[in-house]
Amino acid sequence: MRFPRAAPASATTPVSIHPIPNASNHSLAFARTIARLYHPRNPRDKRIFAGWYTLVMAVEKKAVTEILAQMATYLELKGENPFKIRAYENAARIIEGIQGDIQNLIVTGDIRKIKGIGQGIADKLREFAETGYIQEHKKLQKALPPGLLNILKIQGLGPKRAKILHDKLGIQSIADLEKACKKNVLLKLEGFGEKMEENILKGIAFLREHQSQHQIHFATEAAEKIFGALEKNKNVIRIQIAGSIRRRKEVVKDIDIVASSDNPVAVMNTFIQLPEVANIIAHGETKSSIQLSSGINCDLRIVSDKEFPCLLHHLTGSKDHNVAIRGRAQKMGMKVSEWGLFKGKKLIPCKDEEEIYQKLGLTYIPPELRENTGEIEAAEKGKLPKLVDEKDIRGVFHVHSNWSDGAASLEDMVKTALDLGLEYIGLTEHSPSAQYAHGLKKDRLAKWMEEVNRLQKKFPQMKLFKGTECDILSGGQLDWPDEILTQFDFVVGSIHQNFTQPEDKMTARIIRAMENKYLSILGHPTGRLLLERDAYAVNMTKVIDAAADLDVILEINAHPKRLDTDWRIIPYAKKKGVRFAINPDAHRTGDIVYYKYGVGIARKGWLEKDDVMNSLSASQILKTLTPLRLRQGRLPTGNAVRSIQ
Repeated sequence: MRFPRAAPASATTPVSIHPIPNASNHSLAFARTIARLYHPRNPRDKRIFAGWYTLVMAVEKKAVTEILAQMATYLELKGENPFKIRAYENAARIIEGIQGDIQNLIVTGDIRKIKGIGQGIADKLREFAETGYIQEHKKLQKALPPGLLNILKIQGLGPKRAKILHDKLGIQSIADLEKACKKNVLLKLEGFGEKMEENILKGIAFLREHQSQHQIHFATEAAEKIFGALEKNKNVIRIQIAGSIRRRKEVVKDIDIVASSDNPVAVMNTFIQLPEVANIIAHGETKSSIQLSSGINCDLRIVSDKEFPCLLHHLTGSKDHNVAIRGRAQKMGMKVSEWGLFKGKKLIPCKDEEEIYQKLGLTYIPPELRENTGEIEAAEKGKLPKLVDEKDIRGVFHVHSNWSDGAASLEDMVKTALDLGLEYIGLTEHSPSAQYAHGLKKDRLAKWMEEVNRLQKKFPQMKLFKGTECDILSGGQLDWPDEILTQFDFVVGSIHQNFTQPEDKMTARIIRAMENKYLSILGHPTGRLLLERDAYAVNMTKVIDAAADLDVILEINAHPKRLDTDWRIIPYAKKKGVRFAINPDAHRTGDIVYYKYGVGIARKGWLEKDDVMNSLSASQILKTLTPLRLRQGRLPTGNAVRSIQ
């Protein structure tokens, strides 16, 4: 899959460049001046200089890729030369795939040796390393109306269309665009029909509805930084991340952290003085709210240690779960709140959440299940599932490389999986129709196969499975012919185009693809991009019924932008006997670990270890990957038989 280009940051977006801690402004300025003036030539001096320079200033790879991608967007909005635009896009992708610290490469000029990085871009990278900005980037940013950049956040509006709207109609903001659509002004433009206006208005409404929400990985990473800093405070007794993050929801509004302490003032002072703080919204001795520089809000509540379990339970939620728990407590003559569990006015001591549930006649309910979807009834009967855990995952599938639209080499992806302790990896590149993602043609596919074989010999301790993410075409056909499909160990079938088909046609399209005897896994079944694009119209009940009948594995696409299959429909699939694959949809080395977010969705869907194919060993996997109908040489007529353990 390929994600749409992210909307550029605003002019106020901070640059991720970190000078020496505690360095004075004068000494730092002097060091930077030397860095700009001194250009070592011989290899020894280059190495010495690079080491010293790293102490002066560290450049984050993420910041470099972001600024290059933004420049590509700005240039496209200006209507610049397509080759120049592509050069910046390619440079961002190349740098994203570089392993380790890029600092030395930039400082020594060795980055110029990397194919795809020209002298002009290399010079700009050095400028960024030395100053924290690129002058041309600033000029481009100032030349464009800020509101025009926000338009790019609307689903389906890329730089080309945004430029037409600006040049032809003078549209400079989302408000301008909304007004124009409501007056049917866009109908005057070629390529902007009535349906386009309707979709733009839907996109604006979607943007407004979700503007205060954040994807789970963004919120989790921010929360873990705050948690890690507070955990080190000697005055903290217990501390835990609560809220939607703890319940592993796919999108999050803010961060909730609960702590216990005998000296809450000291802990709170640490909290409001953290370097990540951009704004202090409220500050009290036991409750404070801050806004982080990343844009997300974070609340900290501090109580005594005896109050900690009930406050943690209360702030973990969900609201519906808490209401049901309070109702149960009332029926038992008790009262439960954020302050404790009471019988009349007497506090019933509970050392942890498990004891709270125990006092209420329930087995412990994991946070992921606390959505009031039957978990309380199951806990009362002692029938909660033993949920799949991250440690159960022995390998991953749906992993791309720079052979198609990935940022890293095949070898780097394999090494990363090995470093994570995984036993196997399922490698996939896009099929020919995915030209936007550099889908493989037959000649390149043969070379890719050779490269995988080479890597298998180099890394015998890890099993490499050859796969493809094969486009499901408009009529439900798979993009590769059968004589090619038979060469793969597994086939992930996914929809990447023609998302607007009516529900009946989209459902039939997917089921027809699943009827292909070579299809192993249905990739990201609803096509959603969280906070960016709604799911396409599809009857997932019918898709799941077909998957059960045809022995097709459903993907839980673990990429935080997708987290698809939706956890709300997973219990139905489990009842039908459908097995799942938790796949990271990795396009860079750092994405492989995303499978952990997929585990969170699986847990929310009540899945156990045996429901997830990634829990199998490498020697068992092929029995699952080869569809049942292919092994038996016929199409099954009843519900799929579960894979052999």
